[in-house]
Amino acid sequence: MRYLPLTDVDRGAMLDAVGAPSIAALFADVHPDHLQHAPIAGLPLHQSEMEVERHMARLAGQNRAAGAGPFFLGAGAYRHHIPASVDHLIQRGEFLTSYTPYQPEIAQGTLQMLFEFQTQVARLFGCAVANASLYDGSTACWEAIQMAGRITRRKGAILSSGLHPHYAALVQSMARFTGDGIAHQPPVLTAETDFADLAAQITPETSCVVVQYPDILGRVSDMAALAETVHAAGALLIAVVTEPVALGALTSPGEMGADIVVGEGQALGTGLQFGGPYLGLFAIRDARHVRQMPGRLCGETVDTRGRRSFVLTLSAREQHIRREKATSNICTNSGLCALAFSIHLTLLGEKGLRALAAENHRMACLAADRLAALPGVEVLNSAFFNEFTVLLPGDARLAVRQLAHRGILAGVSLGRLYPDQQQLAHALLVTVTETASEDDIDALVAGLKELWP
Repeated sequence: MRYLPLTDVDRGAMLDAVGAPSIAALFADVHPDHLQHAPIAGLPLHQSEMEVERHMARLAGQNRAAGAGPFFLGAGAYRHHIPASVDHLIQRGEFLTSYTPYQPEIAQGTLQMLFEFQTQVARLFGCAVANASLYDGSTACWEAIQMAGRITRRKGAILSSGLHPHYAALVQSMARFTGDGIAHQPPVLTAETDFADLAAQITPETSCVVVQYPDILGRVSDMAALAETVHAAGALLIAVVTEPVALGALTSPGEMGADIVVGEGQALGTGLQFGGPYLGLFAIRDARHVRQMPGRLCGETVDTRGRRSFVLTLSAREQHIRREKATSNICTNSGLCALAFSIHLTLLGEKGLRALAAENHRMACLAADRLAALPGVEVLNSAFFNEFTVLLPGDARLAVRQLAHRGILAGVSLGRLYPDQQQLAHALLVTVTETASEDDIDALVAGLKELWP
């Protein structure tokens, strides 16, 4: 089977139409030194569809499935058990084929789902209003910084050293085009967060302070005092949540004074999926700022007969309003992932979410205690949810690679996340969710013990 179905007769007819004697004549203006005269080295020639399928299957076989053995990876993307009913329901035609409401009021089912999703996110984050989702957590973080700049009319952001480095990198990349000043430092291996240092960095030009909760090292801290300091300076506090299950056990950022709470919703309803697509969450504590929010906002109303119905209340995007008035160039929302999030959270309910969070924390405490008992291994955190940092006797990247060869995905080495920070090379971020068993923890402990007897 050929991918290019044209015959020589077809090509001849096309050449006649454009008045060229041959295909080579089409490239007459290109210098001969820049033409490819032989097959590209290392690139195979064309193959049949079945041959390509076999080749891709062999490549896929080199991947290790998350459920194939002990799995302790996290750092912003988490493996949780997703009920089979979630996947079944999101594939119903009523949702799957109409999740983008181009004619919103016609798609009442989609609008109601997004309305319920917004309610769930707002309650989870301790906020007044949530939007209909964004692309992912990192871009939601940048949108929050932009929103803070519009509200305060300032262009300086301070990022906590505990913010995920990929989020920080995206913010720094985007700030190159907007002129925003971004202050950020790599984390220091201490049990406490850097909230005191953040407060000391605030200036009259600071629009916002961005913290992660729990942070990239798994540390959990009360941000209420920091919120007061930030507000006293006329700035806003932005909280980033990469593990929403944690809010089944922890006080929500909104309750502690965070003005904008954003995050990654992948942990509920969406699998790891090789890194995407994921789900950006965005909520605000003060409803007065609702017109500064990016993206869409679904609202409840009544129709001409007085029946409950739903509308696209706000959609501050370039397709709907004047470009200079748009709060963002976000042109859609992650509708299908938002649906999966909402269904999963609905199936859990409040009691189920709290029970799930409690089980995550129980298993993480069990793992931390057993790892801390190993000679030369130290658990950094004084408080954590389901993710914590351990300090190893040697290079964590080497340990991860060696244990991976034994079928154990031991965690994420900070040396991988911060390759230029040698002081972090021996630190390993370990995540323990409800999908890990005690046998898995024993395998991790035994593996590390073999590396450093």
